[in-house]
Amino acid sequence: MTTPAPAVTPAAAPRISVRNLTVGYGSYVLMRDVSFDVALDDVFLIMGGSGCGKSTLLRVLMGLKEPQAGQIFYGETDFWACTPRERRQLMQRTGVLFQGGALWSSMTLAENVGLPLQQYTRLSPADIREQASLKLALAGLAGFEDYYPSEISGGMRKRAGLARALALDPEILFLDEPSAGLDPVSSRLLDDLILELRDALGTTFVIVSHELASIFTVASNSIFLDARTRRVTAAGDPSLLVRDPHTEEQARLFLTRGAPAPSAASAAETTRNTV
Repeated sequence: MTTPAPAVTPAAAPRISVRNLTVGYGSYVLMRDVSFDVALDDVFLIMGGSGCGKSTLLRVLMGLKEPQAGQIFYGETDFWACTPRERRQLMQRTGVLFQGGALWSSMTLAENVGLPLQQYTRLSPADIREQASLKLALAGLAGFEDYYPSEISGGMRKRAGLARALALDPEILFLDEPSAGLDPVSSRLLDDLILELRDALGTTFVIVSHELASIFTVASNSIFLDARTRRVTAAGDPSLLVRDPHTEEQARLFLTRGAPAPSAASAAETTRNTV
């Protein structure tokens, strides 16, 4: 039976609504009954330990993998009930920063950022160059248009990848482990850039991350995927979740990543209070 889109007022309408999602590979179920909302202007974090399905869930949200059950609504549109053409049109309103940046090494930064504009618009080469320069400037890379990825640092490559994700002025940006491999200073600069773009452009971010320093800096909302139960075991502001972890796995992740989590005994006591 098809679940209707959540009834909400226009002011509260979420960018993304996930309802009773089950994801797996063949007979293996990776996660089940996953439900959450991503609000307008959210910086939404998907957290969890290794093997819980964070990146797989992101691929489902991006249209790269079909779920076994459940629904994803973009606004009022049921994404996986659409035709392939309608899904492509919806995805043009999104941008993606992959974990490694995924820049073409044989192209300059301006050429990399201009690729989506070449593919999806009818802009002239001069206009594409102008737009690429603008997006690079937004990412703090003004003047680096003619540099190649090999000529810049890892943090700058991540920002160049973010500039390319911004090329089509997306409503939603998906980021897969954006701080992975970065030193603390570069990671903090990227966090600051995410918040600046959210505030300046009204962009909604959906981010997979296990870097707690970044999570507590940027996130306004989150879910925690539990590999053992294969469900969402907590949701909300991560700065509140760390004070009261709902499962031992949450407490373990927070402790190993340096967050001020409660004792193991306290965590065990809260295990029953799952979302």
